[in-house]
Amino acid sequence: MAESWSFLDTSEPKFRPLVVIELAKGTKKETVEWFTERIVDKKSNGGAQLLVKPLVTENGDETIYLVGASPFRLLLGAETVGLVKECNDNSMRTFTYSSRKTFKDFADDNHNFLTMAECQYIIKHELENLRAKDEKMIPGYPQAKLYPGKSIVRRLLTSGILVQIFPLHDREELKKLRYTWYGRVKVGYQPLDEIRCYFGETIALYFGFLEYFTFALMPMAVIGIPYYVFAWEDYDKYVMFATFNLLWSTAILEVWKRICAIMTYHWGTLLMKRQFEEPRPGFHGVLGVNPVTGREEPVYSSVKRQLRIYLVSLPFVCLCLYFSLYVMMIYFDLEQWALDYHEENGSNFSSVMLFVPSIIYAVVIEIMNRIYRYAAEFLTAWENHRLESSYQNHLILKVLVFNFLNCFASLFYIAFVLFDMKLLRQSLATLLITSQILNQFAESLLPYWLQKRHNKKMKKRMGSLKTDTELSLVEQVNLEKEMGTYLGTFDDYLELFLQFGYVSLFSCVYPLAAVFAVLNNITEIYSDALKMCRVYKRPFAEPTANIGVWQLAFETMSVISVVTNCVLIGMSPQVNALFPDSKMDLVLTVALVEHLLLAVKFMMAFVIADKPRDIQIKLAKLEFESLEALKQQ
Repeated sequence: MAESWSFLDTSEPKFRPLVVIELAKGTKKETVEWFTERIVDKKSNGGAQLLVKPLVTENGDETIYLVGASPFRLLLGAETVGLVKECNDNSMRTFTYSSRKTFKDFADDNHNFLTMAECQYIIKHELENLRAKDEKMIPGYPQAKLYPGKSIVRRLLTSGILVQIFPLHDREELKKLRYTWYGRVKVGYQPLDEIRCYFGETIALYFGFLEYFTFALMPMAVIGIPYYVFAWEDYDKYVMFATFNLLWSTAILEVWKRICAIMTYHWGTLLMKRQFEEPRPGFHGVLGVNPVTGREEPVYSSVKRQLRIYLVSLPFVCLCLYFSLYVMMIYFDLEQWALDYHEENGSNFSSVMLFVPSIIYAVVIEIMNRIYRYAAEFLTAWENHRLESSYQNHLILKVLVFNFLNCFASLFYIAFVLFDMKLLRQSLATLLITSQILNQFAESLLPYWLQKRHNKKMKKRMGSLKTDTELSLVEQVNLEKEMGTYLGTFDDYLELFLQFGYVSLFSCVYPLAAVFAVLNNITEIYSDALKMCRVYKRPFAEPTANIGVWQLAFETMSVISVVTNCVLIGMSPQVNALFPDSKMDLVLTVALVEHLLLAVKFMMAFVIADKPRDIQIKLAKLEFESLEALKQQ
């Protein structure tokens, strides 16, 4: 039986700050008192039953508050959010306070049973579930309306009263993680378990996928080098390479599912039950009643949302796609100009100029992708999706469609309209290498340099020349609250998705693509690690069991790559020579081969189980025990 929330741990615990709350300057005293009272109040009274203390700065402002919790409170919170931990018999089970003694490494005096990331996740969950009872407004702010069941934190955020909530770094643990992660040059695996303990499962899973994808690219890179060196113009020799590429792209994605299942099982997230989704903070509408929960919440007509999607968002996306194609045609005009210039002059300078249009186009593509991303976020928010998952799915769809066309349309045009394989190789190489350089600079090097410069200014202003581990709590909070906010793994997965496209779509034309991808990913691992540890505020841990919709995106790309590679091979002079009399026979043969390869891909996906046998047995055993427990009740 679960421990009652009304029970109060009367002993005064040692306060350990875990989460920082920053209120807007000038926030009214009655608002602060009401909010902090709700945080510390008992669960039975509608509070969060957490610990909160103001952080008084040098000028006497009390806009920053530190939030923590007693060990007892955190354990009850672990049961509430459904954390899964390892038991003494090595099985994974959902944690309950009443059976806490059966879990491995648990002891009443062991405050490290829950990782710091899990503790911060629990506090975030409890703060977000602070709900209005009979209040009609935020005290002191009549315009900030409340209704029973409304999330108080979300209303404070949307009203501008609450500036930000972020988890605090553990400087000692971060120093150890930095050293084992990227502090020394080594050949080996990343410390994924340590990353998971510090940053949570979502970020650890991204770095696990990045590492796995890099290792999976190495066979393609090793095989691609001799094909590039010894068989440049003999496209018939690429048939085996392209076939291997297509089977490889299926195998690595299926094997990743198994590796992902193993990792998330041992982390406990594979067994975590999906939480009921609350309305996202930006969702608005007329106050109504949720038929599922019975709580009052905003209600918005799905018809209006669909009208916004199909009458505004869809035409806008189509317009952006048309503009992308228009820019592409300008690029081909520049290519023709560079080619004419080279034919007239034939100098070393003119040879270099042949690459300039592709480089300019690659830079323009990156700029357009980033501008479109902001427009897509604005449109998706304007569509007013109720759930965060729905918002993310619509945003990902918009961004993927535009990025796919923007990045690969020129390559498809060169391959299937111009039939210029030499230009295709040149364009593919230039686009891939240029985009990788730009991404490394824009996502890691530039933010790191700006943050380092800002930290120096902040330390100088505070008169502190201490290292990060020697900073006082006030200095640490002041530094961290000014750091950038990590916006999630969306851009990181998008970069890998586009890279996968460059490697797989036209593998039979440019086998060196995998080589450049491996080199980029090795530096990406270190630069992303640096970014997480030194550039951004610590993000809240988010439990996850897989990479979500990105798995489907990668699988879709691998299917498209079957078609493109089969058509490219069918267009080669050597294959055309086999069908001198009937082009229809050539088309039918290529279509047959393409269908056979697709059949092999889908058979591989069916034969390779998503979860290893031992994980399947453990999951089935837990389900059986749960059913037996229900029967006994």
